[in-house]
This record gives sequence, C-alpha cells and structure tokens, in this order.
Amino acid sequence: MSDTRYQGPIQQPAVYPHSLVEQGFADDAALADLLDRYPATLIDINLYDYDDEGQHSLRTGTRGRQSGAALLEAIQAGRLWVNLRGIESAWPELWAAASREYQAIEASLPGLKAVKRAGQLILSSPQARVPYHFDAAGVVLFHMRGRKRVFVFPGDEAHLPERHMELVVARQTTEEVPYRMSFEAEARIVDLEPGQALTWPLYAPHRVENLDRFCVSLSMDFQTWPTRWRNGALFTNAVLRSRGRTPRHTDTMGTAGLMARWVVALALRRAGLLRSRIADLPRDFVPEAGLADGARPL
Repeated sequence: MSDTRYQGPIQQPAVYPHSLVEQGFADDAALADLLDRYPATLIDINLYDYDDEGQHSLRTGTRGRQSGAALLEAIQAGRLWVNLRGIESAWPELWAAASREYQAIEASLPGLKAVKRAGQLILSSPQARVPYHFDAAGVVLFHMRGRKRVFVFPGDEAHLPERHMELVVARQTTEEVPYRMSFEAEARIVDLEPGQALTWPLYAPHRVENLDRFCVSLSMDFQTWPTRWRNGALFTNAVLRSRGRTPRHTDTMGTAGLMARWVVALALRRAGLLRSRIADLPRDFVPEAGLADGARPL
C-alpha cells in the first residue's frame, strides 16, 4: 500500500546500504574542522520543546564565536538539531562520495530521475527529536553515526493538508504541519544504523528521534520534474489563497495543469508577490557545552 496520494517511483520507505562511514566523514576531527570553516549563514541551530500532546515549539540559535571543536562538544552534550546547508559546495568530497551512492539507489528505482539535488549535513544531540513535518522534495537520508528512528506517515489529506503544504512551499511557515498523537498508530517505523540510507515516498510527512547517541546524517534532497511542477502549483495556489481565492487541490490536476501553474509560479516568484516569513527568524541562544540543553540564552 502506498504511503502517499502523490504518485512517484517511491511508494514505501526503503533502506539501502552505503559506504560513507568507512570514508571518515562522520569522525570528530573531520566534523570539528568542517565547523571551523563553515559559513555561519548556512548553519541552522534548532532546539525543539514538546508538550504532553506532542505539539512543539521552536527556538533557534546562532553559531557564536567558539571553535568548531567547542561547537561540536555542545551538540554532542546538548539537545540540539544542527543543519549545515549547502553541503554540496561546502564539502565537495563528501558530496561526490554521496552522489555515487545516490546514483546506485536511483538506478534501482525505475522512473526516478533527479533534475536537481542539494544537501545538508545534520549533526544532532543524543535524544534530540525533530517534529512532524514534510519536505517539498524527495529525500535520501544517509545515516553515518549514532542510532536514529524515523516515523513515516501516510501522505493523504488527513495527515498532510494541501493548505499547509502551500504555506511551506511559499515559505510562509517552516516545514512543520499539523500533528495529532492519534497519527502514531499509522506510522511506519524505521530504525537506522550507520551505513544505512533511507528513502520514503515523495512528500510523506515524517518525524525523527535520536536513540541515545550523537547522530550524523546527510540529507540529500532531490527534485524531479513532477515535484517541480507540483511545487510550482502549490506556490501559485498559495498566492491565490492569499488573495482570497479558493484554488483547486493539486491532486485533482493532470500534468498539463500542474505545468501551467508552475509556469505562473515562476512569474509570481520573480514579482515577489509573496515574501518569505521565515528568512529572518529571531535567534535566542548560542550553543555551549555544560549548560542545560547545550544552549546559553542571548
């Protein structure tokens, strides 16, 4: 049974082997050196809090002036989720190795053809959790260190309302979408060990928990032409809805309709009719080892 109403070559979560671990990309020395030279503007430092109903609140941090080794220590001892965006240009050796692994996975999935790929390296504290969300792209998660549990949920309207997809694609909100604890009964659960890569259906909502250890993963996002068309249609619908219209759901459109709205989205983006609301989230802490959650309030 498919986990998404959006058709694509990946219909269920699947695990593949990879060889990035033995190449040393997740070692402390390599990570500390990377953090020393990584552009601060490409580092997202997140701290999630949860209530008894599983609803989250987000705090965001700034890198500060500490060394890469000190920042790594804070992540390893705290409760932080750190994304290093733009890894494809910032660490080309890792990206080249991961691209070879991706090509093997893509070749095993008839009909899958990425037209654009990008990546982020995820460094996350023991017991850190990422809330229920979806990615507006396909994803291969290359796990390299620690133990990670991924919960993949159905991508139907009940679990992933298109109205909220529009907001995410149009950058009016972060990637999180409405969550209810009752969803848990329908999750497919995958435990990842180092040397394993996970794929899941396009757009399928998911959440992630680390299992007691510092974790390192490379999240490789990929766009296909069908995802680009649908994302364009979602963006166009977001603009229409912001003007009081009630647009058709994209899952009622054929390929021609999606392509037409993608073309419109190109013009709307150039015109700047819907500005991002998440470009400048306030930063309220700096990572620091030895403090609660590994964070020092600003």
